[in-house]
Amino acid sequence: MPSLDDLKKRIKSVKSTQKITKAMKMVAAAKLKKAQEEAEKGRPYSEKMSNIILNLTKTVNDPANAPKLLVGNGDDKTYLCVVATADRGLCGGFNTNICKLARKEFKKILDEKKELKIITIGSKGHDQLKRSFGNYIIQNISFKNRKKISFKEAEEICEIIINLYNQKQFDKCIIFYNNFKNVITQIPQNKQLIPVDLENSKNNNAEFNYEFEPDEEEILDELLPKNISTQIYKAFLENAASEQGSRMTAMDNATRNAGELVDKLTINYNRSRQASITKELIEIISGAESL
Repeated sequence: MPSLDDLKKRIKSVKSTQKITKAMKMVAAAKLKKAQEEAEKGRPYSEKMSNIILNLTKTVNDPANAPKLLVGNGDDKTYLCVVATADRGLCGGFNTNICKLARKEFKKILDEKKELKIITIGSKGHDQLKRSFGNYIIQNISFKNRKKISFKEAEEICEIIINLYNQKQFDKCIIFYNNFKNVITQIPQNKQLIPVDLENSKNNNAEFNYEFEPDEEEILDELLPKNISTQIYKAFLENAASEQGSRMTAMDNATRNAGELVDKLTINYNRSRQASITKELIEIISGAESL
């Protein structure tokens, strides 16, 4: 049985941890509001971009001469999977859920005897995936030293992906990230970047009529890289909100668990203290009676 001094030290240690988790919860709550607003504002822009490209696709007369970023190169032998996670932990299952979905897709690709290449964004995802899929990771990108991820970072990732595609390093590109729903719920999902997933776009987007100037194919050459950057930036925004929401929930649970543990330790401390006092009284009384 622990001594009174040990129990006292543990109670003090748990209370200190509780203060830290409570502070982290408050910081995450403050950051969540802004991150959620940015994620919600970014959704209409990415959806509108997809609508415009879908509309442009319908006007392409010769699919064989259409931009490869739109229709692909006709093969699906090599897959490039971009796994976007966080650089920091203590955010519940945020990183694990993304990696779990990614692993499922990786196994499916490998079971179909296709080649797999992985780019990890964020050190936490890289740490989890390198154990099982380290041989397939071709690049790890971290923005840990940057206070905030902007559209510039999305363009940097887009440039890397397009350069690899132009070098014929892969046939299809998929990005994995968490879609923010609310503080409790963040849904891991994947989105095909190259070629444009026209089937899902047709199912999810409404019909819009546009008049284009100049030529549609010329506009596509300009818009397709911009669309990839936009979808990557959307993933960053969704991840930022999901990370703070998951961290807020995790720290709230940790704070409550620490409070319950402090209560249990306090009860044990009081019982041990009472037992010690009772023992001392019995010894005093027994000594007095013997005299």
